[in-house]
Amino acid sequence: MPQDNVRSTSPDDVERVRRQYQESEQRFRALLESLPKVAVQGYDRDRRVIYWNEASTALYGYASDEASGRLLEDLIIPEEMREGMIEAHRAWVEEGKEIPAEEIELEHHSGERVPVFSHHVMLGEHTDSPLMFCVDVDLSDQKRMHRDLTFATHFDALTHLPKRQAFETELERALENCRRRCAGLAVIYLDVDRFSEINDALGYEQGDRLLVELARRLGQEQRLTDLISRVSTDEFVLAFPGVNQREDVHRLIGKVQQTLRRPFAVASGERRISAALGVSLFPENGLSARELIRNADVAKNRAKLDGPGGLQFFQQHHHDELVREQRMVEQLERAIEHRELSLHYQPQVSVASGRIENLEALLRWQPHDSSSFVSPGEFIPLAERSGLIHRLGDWVMEEACRQQAAWRRAGFTESRVDINLSGRQMLRSDTLARFEACLVRHGLTPRDVGIELTENVLIEAEPQVLEDLRRLYHRGVRIAIDDFGTGYSSLSYLKHFPVTALKVDRTFIRDASRQPEDRAIMEGAIFIGHRLGLEVVAEGVESAEQLDLIRGMHCDLAQGYFFYRPMPAPDIPELLGSTAGRSTSPS
Repeated sequence: MPQDNVRSTSPDDVERVRRQYQESEQRFRALLESLPKVAVQGYDRDRRVIYWNEASTALYGYASDEASGRLLEDLIIPEEMREGMIEAHRAWVEEGKEIPAEEIELEHHSGERVPVFSHHVMLGEHTDSPLMFCVDVDLSDQKRMHRDLTFATHFDALTHLPKRQAFETELERALENCRRRCAGLAVIYLDVDRFSEINDALGYEQGDRLLVELARRLGQEQRLTDLISRVSTDEFVLAFPGVNQREDVHRLIGKVQQTLRRPFAVASGERRISAALGVSLFPENGLSARELIRNADVAKNRAKLDGPGGLQFFQQHHHDELVREQRMVEQLERAIEHRELSLHYQPQVSVASGRIENLEALLRWQPHDSSSFVSPGEFIPLAERSGLIHRLGDWVMEEACRQQAAWRRAGFTESRVDINLSGRQMLRSDTLARFEACLVRHGLTPRDVGIELTENVLIEAEPQVLEDLRRLYHRGVRIAIDDFGTGYSSLSYLKHFPVTALKVDRTFIRDASRQPEDRAIMEGAIFIGHRLGLEVVAEGVESAEQLDLIRGMHCDLAQGYFFYRPMPAPDIPELLGSTAGRSTSPS
């Protein structure tokens, strides 16, 4: 009879299986122990600890032997969760209802709460000895980062004051309360004057300390219902609910101003500061938080025009003008794209001979849909404030060089073209380098195109800018101080500046014939200019009387309507051709 093809289990086979099981269990335990942020605990049918890895010790503060044999609910389950946890464990063991994985807070040995993501595994759930393993992932770092992110999103890291968005939310709640009570509210926008100078002089650390102290002082003066925010580097917004009378508003403003007047301690001793204040009122100046803050900001910007420590209440025409200016900025941007800009040129004439010596390039803007020009006095300051002056300046530089190169090729080789560089342009470190590159690009020499700067620009210029100007000066570029006498007018500065000419402002020419003081300033400027080897130009000459006056003072050049008005480029060749080699008559 054939034997069955069955082999009985030998003792060696049993030993091999037992060894494999032990090795597998050791590998499993080693795996659990190797997970530094994953806490694993094992519990028997009665929820007593049978396994506790090192990560559980690190997470919950109990050593393995300290936790062994103790009930789960007595170790890490907060009191308010214990009954629910016991019922959930019973339902799994007896009814097979799994405990869902979830993010919860368990309890550390010290009593502190520990955020974890907890997942549960049941082994042998259909036997008399089921084992439950809890796998807990520590979420402390993630929660901490989330809290830090939430704080960074809503609060200023330096002063711990709410940022704009959080402030707006709080202000909306305050406004809702004011509506219910039929109460008013005042918003004050505060901008520290010349704070960048404080940073430059004292350093950013001292500047930060000053801001922290200012925030503390402003907070001290507040009622519980008042609000405060730091909305930018040196700007704060304050809100005062329940303010119904103008006298109350002025009293609050006085408290803020008094806070600013007290000196601030800095490393070098004491520093006094001032700030521009803009005020908007609810409901007169706005019904929403955003509108009130915006209008207080508008008023603050108006206050800055009044000088340090300015104060302005919002008025609707301020906003209307701001809207108009913004539209003009947009139109000016389009003007650059759509070729609405042009340069007109005004000759500078020799006082002695009447010969045209130079041409000043003046920017003009005539919109396509208009028969008239927009006043430079209107759009140039706007371009300065908006930052558009850099694009305009680059356009002027390029167009003046292009036109001068064309005139040079046409044989007009004697008259120089001068362009104006604004203070805002000179803040850009590469402005003079761009000017030199423009000369090279159009095949011009340094003597073909000059530059004009106001004395304030030169006085406030960075050392590198003055160094670049000296380099241009030594290369032969004509550098004139424009509107001389209207800025700081400290004659001692002249010996330090790399300049070749002074253009005396038109206000002194206009009144010199009837104002002895203006005549004296005019004579003094011409005398000092000549003693320093500078050419002197009289701006705004509009009459024969004024011409005779500056001729008697031996002024070098004159510029004004008595000779020529600014004219478009196509008119210049005929003018230069007709006046070459002979004196001109006033036109």
